Amino acid sequence: MAIEGSKAGERSPKIRLGMVGGGSGAFIGGVHRMAVRLDDHFELVAGALSSTAEKSLASGRELGLDPDRCYCSFEEMAEKEAARADGIEAVSIVTPNHVHYPAAKAFLERGIHVICDKPLTSNLEDAKKLKAVADASKALFVLTHNYTGYPMVRHARELVQSGELGEIRLVQMEYPQDWLAEPIEQTGQKQAAWRTDPKQSGAGGSTGDIGTHAYNLGCFISGLEIEELAADVHTFVAGRQLDDNAHVMMRFKAKGGGMPAKGLLWCSQVAVGHENGLKVRVYGTKAGIEWVQADPTYLWFTRLGEPKQLITRGGAGAGAAAQRVTRIPSGHPEGYLEAFATIYSEAAAAINAARTGAPVDPAVTYPTIDDGVKGVAFVEACVASSRQNGAWVKP
Repeated sequence: MAIEGSKAGERSPKIRLGMVGGGSGAFIGGVHRMAVRLDDHFELVAGALSSTAEKSLASGRELGLDPDRCYCSFEEMAEKEAARADGIEAVSIVTPNHVHYPAAKAFLERGIHVICDKPLTSNLEDAKKLKAVADASKALFVLTHNYTGYPMVRHARELVQSGELGEIRLVQMEYPQDWLAEPIEQTGQKQAAWRTDPKQSGAGGSTGDIGTHAYNLGCFISGLEIEELAADVHTFVAGRQLDDNAHVMMRFKAKGGGMPAKGLLWCSQVAVGHENGLKVRVYGTKAGIEWVQADPTYLWFTRLGEPKQLITRGGAGAGAAAQRVTRIPSGHPEGYLEAFATIYSEAAAAINAARTGAPVDPAVTYPTIDDGVKGVAFVEACVASSRQNGAWVKP
């Protein structure tokens, strides 16, 4: 994915992309569009960008879309784009959680590839139904757990897979923020309002919004699957309908006859002084690793009995998995938007293979519908466990 690494003549035609949600003032829609442009595999040509026709058209005009392809609803867009010879090949869904299921279903059933924001859906029942639709569709489903796109996260995963850490014993995950330390949803703040509304967000607040990111990342790096969890889910801000803090203990499934690993996850949106403090640590019998999202260029790797080793993105110690998603030389910052763009580039590689029926490069890696179902199951298990005073629950 190096910027200078491809020639125009070698590239496939751009993938025609639509977007559901992400209109004027929507943070995550803008992030997706920047990520799409970075490696330039897609062209945004259509959208149902808002819940009203007027707002959708206005947002489309701001983005330079053809007014005839600015739709009043995702249902209309799915139907009309599927009927066009030049219709969209893929759609980005960047709405609040409760819209993910019906929107993704509408496009999957028409053979249009779906790139959907996380969590997969607002509840586990819809997640399982959507998996059934995705499994029956010829279209691909990509979930934007964007943190899996960081080069040093890929390297951490490669270290685990190669056995450098030995048998995994412990996985520590945390994602603290402070932006909901006060009830700003009551002031009309749009991002806070829907994230704290169970009708739009689902059963989880901090667990669904950021806990799923930490959980997905811990599993992605370690390669482990959860067996059961015990959670203390809490709401500190008075009047808030969903959790804003959670502590979760985990027991993972044993691998290869070894001892089952243990996990601990903390997510919070009321931890004053934290902005986006995502951190993952994995400890095995031979070595340990630590990665911090606020300093994503670096990965700490420590063999038992040896000094800590700092591995840098693009540096001599980075392996093949990291190098293939590295764009610029070491020493230059590469962060959140680039990691997001990596998910889109991986999706593009899979979509281009699907265009011709060619096999997908085995190195292509992105979160799938299965990862999405596991994430929603994690949230609902956390809530169920906490209601049972921290009882152990199987997701």
